[in-house]
Amino acid sequence: MSSTDDPRDALPQYVLPLVVRLERDAPPARTDALEAAARAVLVMLSDDRSHGEGEWAEAMGAWQDARIRKVVRRARGAEWRRAAALPGLTVTAGTAEVRVFPPVPLDGWPKELAKLQVSGTELTDPADPPARAPEQALLWLSPELSMSTGKEMAQVGHGAQLLWYALPEPDRKAWREAGFPLTVHTASAEDWSGLTTSGLPLVRDAGFTEIAPGSCTVVADHPAARRV
Repeated sequence: MSSTDDPRDALPQYVLPLVVRLERDAPPARTDALEAAARAVLVMLSDDRSHGEGEWAEAMGAWQDARIRKVVRRARGAEWRRAAALPGLTVTAGTAEVRVFPPVPLDGWPKELAKLQVSGTELTDPADPPARAPEQALLWLSPELSMSTGKEMAQVGHGAQLLWYALPEPDRKAWREAGFPLTVHTASAEDWSGLTTSGLPLVRDAGFTEIAPGSCTVVADHPAARRV
């Protein structure tokens, strides 16, 4: 089925907004921002307000029924304070703060978020990320693609979401209760091919920005996922 024939395209399109705090004199480390973004998506998916009769449930359902889009913007100072005042959830990871908001229509962003910059978010790491701890999920980024940090944040968020869907309910519950331990690494060129054919949750980008449609961007690994 081509993208133009996808029945999801006939549905109202929503986007999940994420905003990373990017103060001029204290930018977060790249891996911290990636981990915070992935965890923010999981926190939103699992929040009681996103289900049943919850206040965010209708928007969450509409977002998940159509194409699942995420957009990462950046804010500092007063911009961040205005964004933080809107309904949503703030997640921290090391030096990073990311706020996630209930899905909004593709062309219906709140003015406090619509004015924030979306392109050109580039962060670096002061050192290589630590090795994966046994309890952590691991989101593997493609070594073959060049993406902005903002794009990478959206991709690892999607990988975390696919992993959430793939896990049995008892493992979801345990992961949530543990605070969604996870880390993000870039795969080696030697390992990437095997990861993309492993049967683990795999993100293929829709190609709306930066990279070609169908590009494999993230593989999500969790001990429980290998048992499914």
